Amino acid sequence: MNLSLCPILFQFGGFIITFGPRILKTGLAVALSIYICSLMHLEHAVFAGVAAILAIQPSVYRTWKQMVDQVLANTIGASVSLFFIYFFGDNPAIIGFVIIIVIAISLKLKLQSTISLTLVTVLAVMSAAGSEDLYFALERFYIILIGTCTAILINLLIFPPKYKKSFVQLVETTFQNMSLLIRTAISNELTETSYQEYSKNFKKDIKKLEELFQLFDEERIKLGRKSNQLQVRELLVFRQLFKTLQEGEQLLENIEEHFFQSKKSEEESQFFDEQLEYLMKYHEYLLLKYQGKIKENHSSFEQEALKESYELKLKLYMQNADQNVRLLIVVSSIIDYSFHLRRLDKLISQLNHQ
Repeated sequence: MNLSLCPILFQFGGFIITFGPRILKTGLAVALSIYICSLMHLEHAVFAGVAAILAIQPSVYRTWKQMVDQVLANTIGASVSLFFIYFFGDNPAIIGFVIIIVIAISLKLKLQSTISLTLVTVLAVMSAAGSEDLYFALERFYIILIGTCTAILINLLIFPPKYKKSFVQLVETTFQNMSLLIRTAISNELTETSYQEYSKNFKKDIKKLEELFQLFDEERIKLGRKSNQLQVRELLVFRQLFKTLQEGEQLLENIEEHFFQSKKSEEESQFFDEQLEYLMKYHEYLLLKYQGKIKENHSSFEQEALKESYELKLKLYMQNADQNVRLLIVVSSIIDYSFHLRRLDKLISQLNHQ
């Protein structure tokens, strides 16, 4: 079992609370950073906990970038604070003015994500008294560094992100929702409540997939990881897996917006229903093929025949476009979706033969 992907469920009364990997890592990073500060006899260890909370990111690259940004931003914040304390004092008006300056500098340097912790540091430094201001600022700097370093180590060593498995699992879940929606789109079998629920979950999963792919691609590029030909091909497959689901989403939108408002016969409705069912089976087959669950060289899908049947429909509708413009949009969307399925099939075949 992959603990990095399996949330822990805890039932309290009638509520079920989910503890995901990021939640557990945040709690562990906070506890460990505070404990390290206590061992080093550093006061105000709560700042290490705050730094650890803000440093935990969904990817290793973003955690590392957050660490670098926080060190830079807090150095600037502490320096500006000490300057104003020395020359102007620490009355409330000066503190407010320093906060404005620090926010402006952070925005100028594109350090927006660090502003919250930087302002905490500013308030901590400017609340110091006496001749120990410099020592106080350096202590805050060390404490924050402990928190951020602890967070990045926790993110690297404990439940490290496994984008590939997470992505494939989310693709399967997203397809299940999309498949049900498309299979019942023409027949209109689902109740309005059920349709809205599945549609909401489907769109939410599409957004999660986009974010997950961006994390995966960002970490591969920013961390400079070497990619052999096999890894590049697999990345292309991932992109196409996501693209086919996007095309399915567009198809659903076009059916909802145009199909039921068009003039179509019972025979045409049956034609669309059968072809959509066929496409869902083909999409499901491709997911199984990618996972190696289909026998090699086995395929019962004649995609050229499907392509020709829709191109024939497209030509017929174009001959009378004024009356069939809505169905024309739906047919075009189906052809586009079918094209991307065939491209996915080709990419998976190339990947499997490496």
